[in-house]
Amino acid sequence: MGHDLSARTALVTGAAEGIGQGVAHRLARDGASVIVADYNTDAGQQTAREIESLGGKARFIAVDITDKDSVLAMMAAAGPVDILVNNAWRGQGIGRIENKTDAQFDTTIRMGLYACQWTMQSALPHMKAQGWGRVINMASLNGVNAHMGSADYNVAKEALRALTRTAAREWAGYGICCNIVCPAALSQSAKRIMEQQPGMIERISAANPMGRMGDPDADIGGVCAFLASDDARYLTGNTLFVDGGAHINGVAWAPDLGED
Repeated sequence: MGHDLSARTALVTGAAEGIGQGVAHRLARDGASVIVADYNTDAGQQTAREIESLGGKARFIAVDITDKDSVLAMMAAAGPVDILVNNAWRGQGIGRIENKTDAQFDTTIRMGLYACQWTMQSALPHMKAQGWGRVINMASLNGVNAHMGSADYNVAKEALRALTRTAAREWAGYGICCNIVCPAALSQSAKRIMEQQPGMIERISAANPMGRMGDPDADIGGVCAFLASDDARYLTGNTLFVDGGAHINGVAWAPDLGED
C-alpha cells in the first residue's frame, strides 16, 4: 500500500541512477509529480521517461550541485517544491586523511552540505506559505561510523545531519518536517567503489543482519515515501538508518588504503 502524494511535487537530486532513481520511482508511483535532477543529462532524461512510461509524472532538470548558480537555476526551473530529497553525490575516491587535499574537501563539502543548504533555502518560502513541507536529506553510515578512507565525505554528511536537525527545529512551527536517511543499498555508485576492493561487497552483505544490501526502490524508496507523506507529520529531526540493521554492530568497511 502506498501513500497519496498526488497533490505534491517532489524534487530528487541525483535521480538518474541508484538511490535517487529508486526514490524518484517510488514517489511517482505514489502519485507525486517528480522532478528528476542530475548532472548526467542522458541518464536523467531516461529516468524521467521510464517514470512516465509507467504512468507517473516526471520531468528532468540538469544541475551541477557543486555550482550555486546551477542549483539556484534548478530550483527556479522546478517551481514550488513540496517534497525535497537531497541525494546527489559525485564520488572522489578513497584515500587516507593525510592524502586528502583542500580542493577535495572543498568540493565534497559543496556537494554534501552547501548544495543542500541552497535547495532548502530556496524551497522554504513555498513550504512555509502553505504550512506543509518535507525535506529528506541523505546522509551516510560512513560519517556516523567514521569509516576509513572517506574523511571528506564523512565530514560533509555529518555536517548535513546537523543542518537538517537544526532546520527541523527552526521550521517545525511551519509544518515542515526535516529528516535524515542513512541508507545501505547496492546502488551503481556503491558497486563502483566496492568493486575496487575485492570481496568487500560479500563481506558487508554477510555482516548485515538481514544478510544483504538494500534495494534503492523497494527498501529505500518506501521509507522516503513515508517521510514525504502526511503519516510522517509528527516525525522530524530524526536520523533513520535504512540499512537492514547494519548500524547495530557496525559495517565491515576496511578498505586497503595503502601503507600506514
